[in-house]
Amino acid sequence: MNTVFIFINIFVLLIFIALLYRMKQKRVSFSKRVFAGLGLGIIFGLVLNLVYGAESTVITESMPWFKIVGTGYIKLLQMIVMPLVFISILAAFTKVTIGQNFGKIASSILGILIGTTAIAAVIGIVVTLLFGLDAATIIQGEDELARGASMEETSVEIAERTLPDQVLDFLPSNPFLDFTGARPTSTIGVVIFSAFLGFAYLSVNRRKPEIAQTIKTGIDALYELIMGVVRIVLRLTPYGILAIITQTVATSNFASIFSLGKFVIASYIALAIMFLIHLIILAIAGLNPFTYMKKSAETLLFAFSSRSSAATLPMNINTQTKRLGVPDGIANFAGSFGLSIGQNGCAGVYPAMLAVMIAPSVGQPIDAPFILTLIAIVAISSFGVAGVGGGATFAAILVLSALNLPIALAGVLISIEPLIDMGRTAVNVSGSMTAGVTTAKITNELDQKMYNDSELHEVAEV
Repeated sequence: MNTVFIFINIFVLLIFIALLYRMKQKRVSFSKRVFAGLGLGIIFGLVLNLVYGAESTVITESMPWFKIVGTGYIKLLQMIVMPLVFISILAAFTKVTIGQNFGKIASSILGILIGTTAIAAVIGIVVTLLFGLDAATIIQGEDELARGASMEETSVEIAERTLPDQVLDFLPSNPFLDFTGARPTSTIGVVIFSAFLGFAYLSVNRRKPEIAQTIKTGIDALYELIMGVVRIVLRLTPYGILAIITQTVATSNFASIFSLGKFVIASYIALAIMFLIHLIILAIAGLNPFTYMKKSAETLLFAFSSRSSAATLPMNINTQTKRLGVPDGIANFAGSFGLSIGQNGCAGVYPAMLAVMIAPSVGQPIDAPFILTLIAIVAISSFGVAGVGGGATFAAILVLSALNLPIALAGVLISIEPLIDMGRTAVNVSGSMTAGVTTAKITNELDQKMYNDSELHEVAEV
């Protein structure tokens, strides 16, 4: 009997996919199809959850088929991340301007990413105190205890790595290995390798301009080819979001979410405030924040649905360059560094909230010295998260271990991790886009006519 229900679930998914494709044939805009995929996914996921139950055999056996569409789409996006980062940054150097402003661009992007993470920590601390969150009052089951034990084991490995070790991990000793994404810092490694090739091109252009022109022609041709692949994959976004959000909602444990509702609400309030900070930064830079919200909505929605900053990178870069007027090089630096450095949600808000929740359990007062130390540690550790694998879990381990707080208590939130991770990822991506747009404005390289253009160019089809 289960086989029949599984077949029905798959058949309904295929019907929704056909509906989205029909919308494309009728020339419904890309953004409307993305939001349609999100809406259908939420409704379908809720129905599956209520009818079968999140942990039922039918759901468990149906989801692998849904992953063919959802996870398959994310894998295709991840497939093009390294080639896109490499060729876009290299192509930017052939336009010369990034070579002239490289130091200013890099320092601005890193400064904004790390600075906003420190602000995110302050927000996380304030919201946690206002809500009176305390990890000791949360009941731990088997899953929570197992997660806590796993985090403690991981912390032993992390404790052996110093900050200089983590910085060295950024350098690409084997760039071809980094193209495979084998290391946690592979993306940054590809960025650095591309920059070296870019500076080498500038050197060749000064000495032998005729050879440099040949190189530039080849780079431009490869750039167009890679961007063609990017456009093909991005057109699959509505179908990917449909499958991803259906799976997320269908497998969510709403009872656990309800029991930890206070933390969920507090987390999203903190994340919303951090997003507001991004808008304020843009306003201070003289840009319309409402324009940014309108033009970045699809990309942030995908980040929210997929819970993957890496998978969102192609959309992140395309949104910056095709809608917000950011040059290719700056967009790629901001997007790529934003995958590993200064993640406002995962490395800023989340570990700060956990630290304030856990501190009372060991008698640590939440006083000024503790708060200042916590903010400093969050800012510093956000630069080294990639060196230990990235993600909110590692950021939390780094911060808690540095403060000598019990890491096992961080496992109490495992049941709601997917839900809050959606919001954290969206804020991470927004932070990297804000860094890119603001840096382009600071260096006078932002195409403000494109930024202010009311026409919403299609991210996947431009």
